[in-house]
Amino acid sequence: MKDLKQRVIRGGFAKFFSQGTTFLIRMGSLMILARLLDPKDFGLVGMVTAVTGVFNVFRDFGLSAAAVQRNTITREQASTLFWINLLVGTTLGVLVAAMGPFVVKFYREPRLLGVTVALATGFLFNSAGVQQSAILEREMRFTTLSVIDIVSWLTSATVGITMALHGFGYWSLVASTTATPLVYTVCLWLTTGWVPGRPQQGIGIRSMMRFGGTLTLNGLVMYIATNFEKVLLGRFWGADAVGIYGRAYQLVNIPNDNLNSAAGGVAFATLSRLKDDPPRYRSYFLKGYALILSLTVPITMVCALFAGDMITVFLGAKWHSAITIFRLLAPTVLAFAIINPMGWLLISLGLVGAAVVAGLAVLFAALIGIPLGVISAVKQNTRLDYILRVLSLSALSMPNFWLGLLVLMFCVSYFGTIPIYSDAPQSFWQALAMYSVPAAVVGIRSQALILRLTRSSMLEVLRQDYIRTARSKGASENVVNYHHALKNAVLPVVTVIGLEVAILLGGLVVIETVFNIPGVARFLIEAIRWRDYPIVQNIIMYIALIVVLVNFFVDMLYAALDPRIKYSD
Repeated sequence: MKDLKQRVIRGGFAKFFSQGTTFLIRMGSLMILARLLDPKDFGLVGMVTAVTGVFNVFRDFGLSAAAVQRNTITREQASTLFWINLLVGTTLGVLVAAMGPFVVKFYREPRLLGVTVALATGFLFNSAGVQQSAILEREMRFTTLSVIDIVSWLTSATVGITMALHGFGYWSLVASTTATPLVYTVCLWLTTGWVPGRPQQGIGIRSMMRFGGTLTLNGLVMYIATNFEKVLLGRFWGADAVGIYGRAYQLVNIPNDNLNSAAGGVAFATLSRLKDDPPRYRSYFLKGYALILSLTVPITMVCALFAGDMITVFLGAKWHSAITIFRLLAPTVLAFAIINPMGWLLISLGLVGAAVVAGLAVLFAALIGIPLGVISAVKQNTRLDYILRVLSLSALSMPNFWLGLLVLMFCVSYFGTIPIYSDAPQSFWQALAMYSVPAAVVGIRSQALILRLTRSSMLEVLRQDYIRTARSKGASENVVNYHHALKNAVLPVVTVIGLEVAILLGGLVVIETVFNIPGVARFLIEAIRWRDYPIVQNIIMYIALIVVLVNFFVDMLYAALDPRIKYSD
């Protein structure tokens, strides 16, 4: 215990020193580059990264965290994970490069082709150092990782500033972005001295891949929720808008990124070692959480109160239009300071199944409810319409816990098995089968509500004059129903889907208990049972912030679905 505590303290000091240094490097390079380059230069790179950055979620497939989270890992397992990471990174790099023409067509900006291809190389560089980084984290060599982090950021800033001074424009940002993973990976290889062996089969990595895959799914949801607005900005307002918004977003998030990176690496590795010791686990987690919040609250207040001065000092006078955006984004520093530590807790305990169930439930509700609602509207007052309305009303009337128990009894009676979580699934299809049943149960109410709302909205739209005009011009029924009618009827449905996320998260509390799924909802119940009020408050705040982010995403989606909606001053 004493040795672990000393290593945590040393690692914490090393990470905080590293993040303080990288904070100065990043802020210094931002101040210089903001004065050497135009908003459009930043916008061009931001437009590409907003679209292709989603692949960053898959760059290590969560296998780095899976390797750190395990109590023990063999050399054969690490070697096999390395080759899997390299294969994933190479595949992603090729996919991103192939997306170049699509990105150009989407944004109507030909210069983005070369930027996309150049940034694609970063995926290969990242994947080649994932397991080396995991080795250092497992050994808690945070001082070494801190030095490597500083060297990579310093090299990246030097490359970007040098190229900007020589007039390379947005290519200086591309080179700077690519240099960071390249230098970081080279330093990792030189430091660890570990060379991977040949990949092998049957060595117990399937459960690690399942954990990594679930973690990747969580990251994908979070990435979409926090980056979709950049895609819309680039599509409808161009490079200048993305550049202004992106610099304000970057400036307000640099302190949060550094704090989370400094504390996150140490906290995750430490909590993973203490998951079998609940009292010490709770103590370490709450102390780390309190430290992050005590540092974040003053930063949030400073960003909100002195937005104009900070933009002028750090970015320069030509970025004056970013002041309002910067002030509005200031509360996100506090929001992510609440969300990120909960991520350490849930991932270190392996409580990531709830996110899969919630995601599948939303997918199930939307993919079944919307088409059936359209069919019910088109076949109004027919036998099929009556059947769908009765079924949807029945689904709305059934409590989730009762339906879950009924499904368990049905599976035992007819299939001789119980679809409950007894052990970690060993394959993707096993995981899909295990999670799809509870997802269908928790999502059936939302599916019925979406069906009925889609039906009523479609009936109203189908009576409009432009629908009659489309039919008179010879448009087929499928084109009329799905292209013209559904596109105008879907806005209230999208609103309800966003609101249903909160209800689905509440339903998980019961469903996880019925199906024995280890997740955040069951963890909340245990915390309430033991009157662990700090954990209860943090989990509730975590869930509330997720609901807010989802509904913000829904609001931004309106502009993409309906061209009549414009977000402007």
